[in-house]
Amino acid sequence: MISPLAYIDPNAKIGKEVTVHPFAYIDKNVEIGDNCEIMPYASILSGARLGTGNKVFQGAVIAAVPQDFQYTGDDTVAIVGNDNVIRENVVINRATTKDGKTVIGDNNFLLEGVHVSHDTKIGNSSVFGYGCKLAGNCEIEDHVIFGGGILMGQGCRVGTWAMVQSGSRFLKDIPPYIIASGEPIAYHGINAKVLSYFKFSEKILRHIANAYRLIYQSNTSLYDALLSIEDQVPPSEEIDNIIRFAKESKLGFIK
Repeated sequence: MISPLAYIDPNAKIGKEVTVHPFAYIDKNVEIGDNCEIMPYASILSGARLGTGNKVFQGAVIAAVPQDFQYTGDDTVAIVGNDNVIRENVVINRATTKDGKTVIGDNNFLLEGVHVSHDTKIGNSSVFGYGCKLAGNCEIEDHVIFGGGILMGQGCRVGTWAMVQSGSRFLKDIPPYIIASGEPIAYHGINAKVLSYFKFSEKILRHIANAYRLIYQSNTSLYDALLSIEDQVPPSEEIDNIIRFAKESKLGFIK
């Protein structure tokens, strides 16, 4: 159902079984997949690419012009995957240049007031609490949980299955499988409760904990800690993820 009180540019591409409520705004150069719902006063702007099954609530803005002084007016994109819930007043900026893109994966939940800046990439099945602010060029892997009011600095990365507790702010990378919290933000152990709920074995949890003991408690460099992990901790997908994430880090880890 598409309300006659909504504005939809004639050049927008709208899929099957899409519901557009009164006073929604859908711009030119927009693609919306099947079974999406666009609530009143939501704005889907030029460059938005929505997959299937997304629900966009009141006051949300998708593909807003990037808040970046390097933006020169290019037609850029913000890509939203499938089955995402984008709550009230969420803002997602599109990319700064034609070579970039802002990406939201599948099955994510963005609560009220979340801001995803230009060229930031979010994986799948993550939750972002009230009022989280993600700066430009960030990267968030799958299954991440953000509490409310989190400030994520430019170019930071967060590894898979990490949890960042409410009110934190950070300017360095947060590695996989851990809990990060406090002011200043710091490592507070592995995300054991969530990992156990999702059927990670006790053996794997011990191996993850041992890896982070070597990183955070061995009083050595990250490079030497990784060598110790490779030597002392049995290999697994999870340990490989930790090593990969560390080797790719440009900003270093939180303390």
